[in-house]
Order: sequence, then structure tokens, then C-alpha cells
Amino acid sequence: MEVLTKAWEACKNSGNDPFDHFGKATTMVEQGKGSTKEIPNVRLTRYACYLAVQNADAEKEVVAKGQTYFAIQTRLQEIQQLQEFNALKSEDEKRMFLRKELVEHNKLLANTVKNAGVIDPVDYAIFQNYGYKGLYGGLNRKGIQLQKGLRVKDNILDFMGSAELAANLFRATQTDEKIRKDKITDKKTANTTHFQIGEKVRKTIKDIGGTMPEDLPVAESIKRSNLK
Repeated sequence: MEVLTKAWEACKNSGNDPFDHFGKATTMVEQGKGSTKEIPNVRLTRYACYLAVQNADAEKEVVAKGQTYFAIQTRLQEIQQLQEFNALKSEDEKRMFLRKELVEHNKLLANTVKNAGVIDPVDYAIFQNYGYKGLYGGLNRKGIQLQKGLRVKDNILDFMGSAELAANLFRATQTDEKIRKDKITDKKTANTTHFQIGEKVRKTIKDIGGTMPEDLPVAESIKRSNLK
């Protein structure tokens, strides 16, 4: 029940209604002389199953198999998404696709770092800035806005081209995976990890001769370009 309690809290903290994913059920168990007994049970959705195996003991065989299953399914989805992305022709289509993916992965990342104590908006803003500093050579969100001539109220993600969005998406997904894998449970380590992942993504861009993200051109706002 401790695992289900953690899964329930993770579901709730991610902004979902646990009652939509955890349902009460009963199982009939046969007893002696043909009698039966009702045993309380829980009916889980696929999402609830995922949260349960992520919060369970990986040393147990059934949990390890469950985590492997969801890892494979995630990879298959990534391949499908890559195929969808490669089929896109215009820069606007690629931007919209990556922007949507980044929004979804940021939600997952926000849920993951709650286990490390990054709960309130201020802590999460600090955590995000550590990632930006690693990727953008020391620039935080405000620094990126200043570098690119954006206003304080502008969402920097709305003004990124596909290359810059892809770099930030990679930063977010790899940070999420690292925090989960290492079972990081404190804010300081979570912040440091985000910075280090950002640095590694930056180094990869440099090694392949790419343009640093802070030097990429500012794209027209996704909102103003009427992308839906």
C-alpha cells in the first residue's frame, strides 16, 4: 500500500485527478466448502501502473519487468515521434512540434523534481535557471531575454527556432532521466544535475560545430505567427 500511496501522491502532484486513475475494486476469493470472500482491491489505469512501478522496489523481479516494459514503450513512442518530426517540411511545423513536446516534458520534469523537494514555483524557477545556465553559458532566463532582446514578460520558448527548441528538449529529457535513475532527493543535487546536463548538451553542440543557443536568431513568436 505504501507504493500505491506514493503513486497516488505523484499523480496528484502532476495535476491529475487520482480518482480518474485509481479505482476501488473487489476480488472474489474461494474458500473452503465452496464459500467465497470479497477482498478489497485497486483497479489501475495504465498511467497509474506506470507511477506504481516507478515508486516500487526495482530489486523485485516483477517491478524490474514493469520498469523495463515502460522504458521500451517510451522508446517506441520516441521513435514514432521522430518519424513524425522527420515528415514535417516547414520550420513552423517543426517549431510547433518541438514546442509541444517541450511543454509536455517540462511537466514530467516538474513532477520528477517534486521528489527532490522542488515544489513551490520559486524553487522550480531556480531549478529551471540552473538548466538554462548550463546550456546557455551562464545565462539564466532573464539573461537569455536580455541577450535576445526580449521583454521580461515574453516566454523565451515562444521565440526559439527548431534547433534551439531541440537543444532544450534534450536538456529536459536527459535531466528527468538522470534524476530518476540516480534517485535524487534533495534540491541542491537536483539543481546541480540540471546545470551539468545543460553543460553537456552545450559541449555536444560545440563538439559538432553548432551555434551556441544564445547566438541563434530570435524567431517570430509562435503565438504571433498564428501556429496552432
